[in-house]
Amino acid sequence: MLIKVENKGGLMKMRWVGAAVLLALYANNSWAFNLDDVAKQAKTLAGKSFEAPKSNLPSQFREMKFADYQQIQFNHDKAYWGKLRTPFKLEFYHQGMYFDTPVKINEVAANAVREIKYSPDYFNFGNVKHDADAVKNLGFAGFKVLYPLNKRDKDDEITSFLGASYFRVIGGDQVYGLSARGLAIDTALPSGEEFPRFKEFWIARPKPQDKQLVIYALLDSPRATGAYRFTVHPGKETTVDVQSKVYLRDKVGKLGVAPLTSMFLFGANQPSPVTNFRPELHDSDGLSIHSGNGEWIWRPLNNPRHLAVSTYTIESPKGFGLLQRSRDFSRYQDLDDRYDMRPSGWVEPQGDWGKGRVELVEIPTADETNDNIVAFWTPENLPDPGKEMSFSYRLHFTRDESQLHSDDVAWVKNTLRSAGDVKQSNLVRQPDGSIAFTIDFVGKAMSEMPDNSQVAPQVSVGDNGEVVEQSVRYNPVTKGWRLVLRLRVKDNKQPTEMRAALVSGDKTLTETWSYQLPANE
Repeated sequence: MLIKVENKGGLMKMRWVGAAVLLALYANNSWAFNLDDVAKQAKTLAGKSFEAPKSNLPSQFREMKFADYQQIQFNHDKAYWGKLRTPFKLEFYHQGMYFDTPVKINEVAANAVREIKYSPDYFNFGNVKHDADAVKNLGFAGFKVLYPLNKRDKDDEITSFLGASYFRVIGGDQVYGLSARGLAIDTALPSGEEFPRFKEFWIARPKPQDKQLVIYALLDSPRATGAYRFTVHPGKETTVDVQSKVYLRDKVGKLGVAPLTSMFLFGANQPSPVTNFRPELHDSDGLSIHSGNGEWIWRPLNNPRHLAVSTYTIESPKGFGLLQRSRDFSRYQDLDDRYDMRPSGWVEPQGDWGKGRVELVEIPTADETNDNIVAFWTPENLPDPGKEMSFSYRLHFTRDESQLHSDDVAWVKNTLRSAGDVKQSNLVRQPDGSIAFTIDFVGKAMSEMPDNSQVAPQVSVGDNGEVVEQSVRYNPVTKGWRLVLRLRVKDNKQPTEMRAALVSGDKTLTETWSYQLPANE
């Protein structure tokens, strides 16, 4: 290529410059890694047969117990970016137990991409005896991000990517609870669930003034691939902007977009069957949905005796999430696990997602170590294999659930369950075989209503239930209204569907309380 240069005498001369030099100059000035770079890889993968990841983990690490795996800790003084002028730092997870396949982790700098190489020197192995030569080329299982979230002089872990396509995020004064995922496939189908995994990451090196971190990920599974861009904005409410491009290798029975995974063992709507000093034990206590037509729905969670799936058909959803509305410590009484400090997860779609449904899956569990709750969006129609699907959304991790609602819509603060009874003439309450639900609705607009306002219930119960009482009264403690709903179940071996809301005249005051009483309850 011919370019002009000026000599010392001011005369212009023509000089040939090698194409390679020009390309290098161009790259230094305008090179940028973006989602399309990952999408090209995902689309190419989708056109090939799936190659199952191979474990390179010595049997000693694959067969270790959780207590031993916990001993392998990252050396904090070797945090990646620890010596740079940036508020973000990276630490890595060692392989072990079921985290037995390596993921490739890259750093995206101003003009290049470089792999972050595994080294056993990053880790303190505690009392875990191992052959140094056997682990020298293992690779990482995942990574975590540190940021001074609560105090300027203290780094806090704000997000963690570990296992399949799972990741967890927290905001200020929160502790880890529910997880998000990149994608879910065939959840709760008889054929069995397929778990896609993030096989490679690219993390953009942040500038000193940056208040957000950009992470790219390549997803792979037998029947789908995907490219993801996560922009993490840490704060009191940490948000993650997600852009994704998904490609199917083959047909799937059910595609779960923006899945959230949580745990519910017992709560006020389904008390513990055995004596426990903790009144409630869960990472989330309900599914919230904001439909395209403006309706709000609240579905308290269950720990059923049999697998349960609830479906909400919606067009153009405005949001959905698994929330932890119970915030008082007295509801949990747990000083170790602090369920009162666990975040709610809210999915806010960007753009029109069209027709589809929000699906809630509840899986029986005997203890709190198993995540037994899944919620996700599934499109009504899926494209042919190889065609691109794009989904963009914002994830909110918050402890201020009331701000998710508009002020004029009251929401469910409590769902309390008990044996139904009738007050006798001698004032003694006599159980009558019914089941009673006490539902407290609260909200800003509702709190400003006179306590003698005419508020009425709208209740519907499925064919398996019979309503024997529905009454509403003002609750001076919450400055809201309390609905008491009693019903008799016809067939205890079948689930019972219920819906309720409060109205004043022709105006709906509240979200819709939607509940499924599990079978054998």
